[in-house]
Amino acid sequence: MKLNELKDNEGARKSRMRVGRGIGSGKGKTGGRGQKGQKSRSGVSINGFEGGQMPLHMRLPKRGFNNPFGTDYAEVNLGMIQKFIDSKSLDNKGTIDHATLKAAGLARGGKDGVRLLAKGELKAKITISVAGASKAAVAAVEKAGGKVEILSAGGERRPKGEKKATPSKPAREKKAENRAKKKD
Repeated sequence: MKLNELKDNEGARKSRMRVGRGIGSGKGKTGGRGQKGQKSRSGVSINGFEGGQMPLHMRLPKRGFNNPFGTDYAEVNLGMIQKFIDSKSLDNKGTIDHATLKAAGLARGGKDGVRLLAKGELKAKITISVAGASKAAVAAVEKAGGKVEILSAGGERRPKGEKKATPSKPAREKKAENRAKKKD
């Protein structure tokens, strides 16, 4: 057998039916839709309509909730990072970030970044840049001699202890002064 002789089994590929191409085609005139009525036209809106009876999709109970504002993190455990470093799938030189973890096959999904969890044991000294980390995970990485950089919402790095910038106090103080003046 040669490459140019390869072909599908007989009947494996079936050409689609071309309707409305004359009487001789077997699907001419009404095109297999029968006679008149809503179902013979395009844009039928009665799929799921059960003659006034409560439709199935409304009879079944609804479960769960998908939060449109929820965050989606790829959760990565320290033990798995150590396992990948031992198997040479992950390089512990330089900074390990979401792209590196994804390339290694550790972080699946996680449109909002990676969250580091403390399950397992870490022996390697690593610098890791993630969107979030548990306190135990940060402690374990620092115990091994590494460093954890938490990315803020905008994606820029900030040191572990530093908080996000909050609005200034003068606006609140001004409101308090105005209230005090109104009381007088």
